[in-house]
Amino acid sequence: MKGIIMQLVRFHAVVGLAIVSMFLSGCASLVGQQPSAISQLVLAEPERAEFRYEIELARLDQVLTEDLSPEQRAELYYRRGALYDAVGLSTLARMDFTRALEYNPRLADAYNFLGIQYTQLQEFDYAYEAFDSAIELEPKHNYAYLNRGIAEYYDSRYELSKEDLEYHLEREPSDPYRVIWLYLTSVDINAENAKSTLRQNINELNKSDWGYQIAQLFLGNLHVDEFLEKMTQQLGEDEQLTERLCEAYFYLGKYMQLKNKPLDAMNYFKLALSTNVYEFVEHRYASVELDRIRQSLINR
Repeated sequence: MKGIIMQLVRFHAVVGLAIVSMFLSGCASLVGQQPSAISQLVLAEPERAEFRYEIELARLDQVLTEDLSPEQRAELYYRRGALYDAVGLSTLARMDFTRALEYNPRLADAYNFLGIQYTQLQEFDYAYEAFDSAIELEPKHNYAYLNRGIAEYYDSRYELSKEDLEYHLEREPSDPYRVIWLYLTSVDINAENAKSTLRQNINELNKSDWGYQIAQLFLGNLHVDEFLEKMTQQLGEDEQLTERLCEAYFYLGKYMQLKNKPLDAMNYFKLALSTNVYEFVEHRYASVELDRIRQSLINR
């Protein structure tokens, strides 16, 4: 889901392909389930932060020692927090976003980032407080409604999640990821209605868009093997394979969850995490998905 949270330049990944034949395996002994065998998995070399990110962080560290106005200091802490977030240093990022708000409590984007971080920690009350603050400061914030909707989804508040995600979709009905997230939260309310709505919403999508293939997977119009084959094809000019794989494996994990195949789902979420595309929604919440599956297996 490109550009959904970060407004920084994406990593330029050094991508390597390895075609392997393997069985998705997991703790089958826990539930007596044998994961399905999937061949021709495409693996990518994890993304690496560009050298210029390190240079920028060092420069910000230096500038923050200078005499600055509260507004300037807030902006610099926010920028450094965004860079920390982009390279996966979430604790340092959270500290900087908090500092930024101490100097300027009207930074809606900092609240939005904090909400995302608290959602990843599954500290939902703090997440809602942060997203509500972002929306109060900037009622038309690009992504606060999406991110609050995702928080509500993981907090099992599906009706509220659906309202936020419907509002987010109305603002850009041609965005396949908005369509997909609305479907995911709607399934837990009424699976039949969710699929019917997905079938209607897909008509607004560009069929050449990669996200359209993901929607087709959930509709059942695309077999998993076909999806795996398509996920390496027709990369856009600004699209990296590692980013594509991060999305593909996350949504395959969600698909396997809906098919009641938690062990396969776990392995796909692990593959999404292995890409290191930290800024993508799919990478952010793959770890949350893993925690939830593990807990559900323990509680059986």
